[in-house]
Amino acid sequence: MKFHREAHAVPEAPAGTAVTIGNFDGVHLGHQRVMKQLVDHARSRAIAPLVVVFEPHPREFFAPLQAPTRLTTLREKVEALRRCGVQEVTCLRFNRALAGVGAQDFVQRFMVQELGARLVIVGNDFRFGRGRAGDVALLRELGRTHGYDVLEAETFEIEGRRVSSSWVRELLAAGEVEAANRLLGRPFSLTGRVILGAQIGRTLGFPTANIDMENRAPPLRGVFAVQVDGLRPGLVNGVANLGTRPVFAGQRLLLEVFLFDWNEDIYGRRISVQFRRFLRPERNFDSVQALCVQMARDSDQARAILAAAQRGNS
Repeated sequence: MKFHREAHAVPEAPAGTAVTIGNFDGVHLGHQRVMKQLVDHARSRAIAPLVVVFEPHPREFFAPLQAPTRLTTLREKVEALRRCGVQEVTCLRFNRALAGVGAQDFVQRFMVQELGARLVIVGNDFRFGRGRAGDVALLRELGRTHGYDVLEAETFEIEGRRVSSSWVRELLAAGEVEAANRLLGRPFSLTGRVILGAQIGRTLGFPTANIDMENRAPPLRGVFAVQVDGLRPGLVNGVANLGTRPVFAGQRLLLEVFLFDWNEDIYGRRISVQFRRFLRPERNFDSVQALCVQMARDSDQARAILAAAQRGNS
């Protein structure tokens, strides 16, 4: 996988490129369909497939308080695109200068001069350029001048509804993790480094691997049956709490994972926590003892759920 921070850093492709542009948050089944379309058409034309994303999301730039929560960080997104067979990703820094580029200038400067586009694949609602003035019709018109073709991205529907990032967020916020995972084509996951926490869980008999969410605001909260990748060749089962720990007057958002049958030191390790089933909302308890009783119940429930799922997959 080749990752470029600027369009001008993309090596020149003598035969040109097939380009798709978007935010691709979550890289769900709809996005995966677009990536397959991109790779297949690029192969048939013997040109290089290229995905262009923006950082930050334009809505985060213009209205950060109203922007939707992200399903994936840039790093997680690039990794998901790699698993789709994409070999090259360019990230355009969305700032005031880029926002001020007119639609025709955007095409000539980025699509033609810097990316060498011979084929552009976008959705029918694609808008680009200053004030979102450009649309697919203008993109096609400019293509006739600059020598590239335009194809509309294939859509992917489930039960008559187009799969979208907003639908995934909606399901996760409602605790419908399994339904959200079906739209993603994989488990929803959060990735980060294990940090040294207050070690309260250790004293309670439930030592946890803690990941600080920093500036992230995932669309889900509560207690979940999870599996963790990045510790050994296989997945490690566990139960996780994503919240602020009201029993201990916590303030910051923290992902705490109790790993079943695990006693190794993993501080500093980068892990990916895969969410499999919502168990309950996070809530306060009258005492630490009551919390411990509930944690034991959560662990038993998560063990049973994950064991049943593994039996069903065997």
